[in-house]
Amino acid sequence: MSNDSRRWISTFLQAQAAEHNAAQNTLLAYGRDLLAFADFISPRTLSGANKSDVEAYLLQCAGEGLSQSTRARRLSAIRQLYRFAFEEGWRSDNPALQITGPGATRHLPKNLSQEDVLRLLQTAHTTGRTPRDRQRNGLLMELLYATGLRVSELVTLPTAALRGAPQMILVKGKGNKDRMAPLSDPARIAITAWLKLRDAEEDQARLAGKPANRYLFPGNGADGHLTRQQFFGLIKTMALTAGLDPAHVSPHVLRHAFATHLLAGGADLRVIQMLLGHADLSSTEIYTHVIEDHLKDLVLNHHPLAHTPKTRG
Repeated sequence: MSNDSRRWISTFLQAQAAEHNAAQNTLLAYGRDLLAFADFISPRTLSGANKSDVEAYLLQCAGEGLSQSTRARRLSAIRQLYRFAFEEGWRSDNPALQITGPGATRHLPKNLSQEDVLRLLQTAHTTGRTPRDRQRNGLLMELLYATGLRVSELVTLPTAALRGAPQMILVKGKGNKDRMAPLSDPARIAITAWLKLRDAEEDQARLAGKPANRYLFPGNGADGHLTRQQFFGLIKTMALTAGLDPAHVSPHVLRHAFATHLLAGGADLRVIQMLLGHADLSSTEIYTHVIEDHLKDLVLNHHPLAHTPKTRG
């Protein structure tokens, strides 16, 4: 790959971070997709690529068996790069603009019943080798189901956000956008117990001359907090112990359960949008399909015209 192509990608990613507050995971995905395209067209450069190059690349992606959504995402990254190049005056056209993409298939999210979630929560409080681990694991699950946080938001929560027995916490989500998330009573009880333990740990660390750790869920890695991968492993273990299929349980599925159960309970869709941190309501509307059977049952059982009228005598 040429230095010219690398410079284009690097500058584009810097602009996405600075001007659009793109999340780190989004930037990494853009970078991977654009590097793959640049490698495909090499020795041609991004500045010299044309529509045929983009179409040939998409055909190869399809030939490799990449999913429809992955191919749509890769085309989107290429389009955005060339739109940026056009705006910067690097090119006079966007070679990806007129290409019809494969489209992204919207899958209905897997869902857990309220009984499934209750079993998971009960299991979480008993999962772990030590009392400390069990206390932490219980709080992780209580927070996840009470707030619908993304897993990255959960594991990076600062301890300071939970001080003072708050009814709600401030969460920094995608694009560094802040939102408020309410806490359930079980979550607040678990928080109080965990903070006592965390404070004792910090006191011991300070006496030993170690630096303070700002995270609610500390870890031994370079980031200083429990990692996404570690939490994924934990939740799979909990699912297995609870008698659920681990393949159908993940932090994201718990986030779906949070939204679906709220909607089934009568919550407004726009409130759920705000709680989940969705920028677009269309991202939240998918949950209306998940509870279709519940809504049908509601109408059939409660609508005054849903029942055959009795014959008047």
